[in-house]
Amino acid sequence: MLYLNLAPIFKARQIDKPYSFLVKIGIAPHTASKIIRNDMHVLRLNHIELICLHLHCEPNDLLAFKPDKNTVLNNNHPLNKLIPKQEDFNWQETLKTLPVSKLKEVAKFINDAKQEDQ
Repeated sequence: MLYLNLAPIFKARQIDKPYSFLVKIGIAPHTASKIIRNDMHVLRLNHIELICLHLHCEPNDLLAFKPDKNTVLNNNHPLNKLIPKQEDFNWQETLKTLPVSKLKEVAKFINDAKQEDQ
């Protein structure tokens, strides 16, 4: 079953009020509530586009896949890429403890990535 997996993106973007964020970007309160509760069975493409524009991501970043007990996928099936890995990596805390030399490498990587996006 495909589902929206927004919590990791909200965490990475330090959005602690996802409902308010969704309403602020133009999603109706009722729809925002359903998105937060993961109670969406149909999501309009313009909502996906809005979310991606404001979270700086792509649709694949929003979706996750959880096979039900009757679903068997081959190891090379593309949906396997959407099965979330159990990661509880707190990159903000990691950055606080990195040596300055490593922080400079991270800063260079970020600056290089910004240059590529422009």
